[in-house]
Amino acid sequence: MPDRTSGRETLRGDCARCFGLCCVALPFAASADFALDKPAGTPCPHLGGDHRCGIHAVLRRRGFTGCTVYDCFGAGQKVSQVTFGGRDWRGGPPGHARQMFTVFPVMRQLHEMLWYLAEALTLPAARPVHPDLRRALADTERLTLGTPAELAALDVAAHRRRVDALLLRTSELIRAAATPGGGRPGRRKDRRGADLAGARLKGADLRGATLRGACLIAADLTGADLTGADLIGADLRDADLTDADLTGAFFLTQPQLDAARGSANTRLPASLARPAHWTAQS
Repeated sequence: MPDRTSGRETLRGDCARCFGLCCVALPFAASADFALDKPAGTPCPHLGGDHRCGIHAVLRRRGFTGCTVYDCFGAGQKVSQVTFGGRDWRGGPPGHARQMFTVFPVMRQLHEMLWYLAEALTLPAARPVHPDLRRALADTERLTLGTPAELAALDVAAHRRRVDALLLRTSELIRAAATPGGGRPGRRKDRRGADLAGARLKGADLRGATLRGACLIAADLTGADLTGADLIGADLRDADLTDADLTGAFFLTQPQLDAARGSANTRLPASLARPAHWTAQS
């Protein structure tokens, strides 16, 4: 879905301009998310010669739910068409494919950071940190244009720490604005990194809460109020968001929603699309 209001339209996967990098560079482990084991650097057996998935329309039925909830944030086409100038991993000099597969996850992390930074710049309550966010966005964009060797050698963790510090300041400003009565959200709304797998949170008041990195696998969030909640890195696999209100929830990505369950009455941020499988479940 286009997102032209925030400059994030290029930060969505465009498989038609990618060489199937996520289907080759990344490893799979046989599990509920993947029907088979696949080592990194080995093409998925369902990847065709045209770099398209041969079972894309039936991935869930064939046991590849993990593929349906993955998004490279546009890193695939950036590596394919910009970093490597349209050179396929199947050809090229010795080491070409290995270098491409090394660079892809680095680019994916940079593009994910660009997504969050661009979103933060759309949030009025974060205006006090907008100048710092713009500088971080420009620095991150510059890094994405590095050579393959520069990207492979990049200390992504160090750059992420700097970006995360800014995103945390952004979160504090946004959540304070979303908290009833204003001011800092109470301690009970701080669920950073919490293990909430299977938690019964039906109808919970989570306005202005931070759920950064929280494990919400199979949590019952039906009817919960997540207005203005920080959901960066929250694991929403199989979480039930039926009738939940995520209006103004921020740092929420499409892959997180795609991994969850919901309904036609789940209220979403305007920049995200309602997953097709939600309708099938309703």
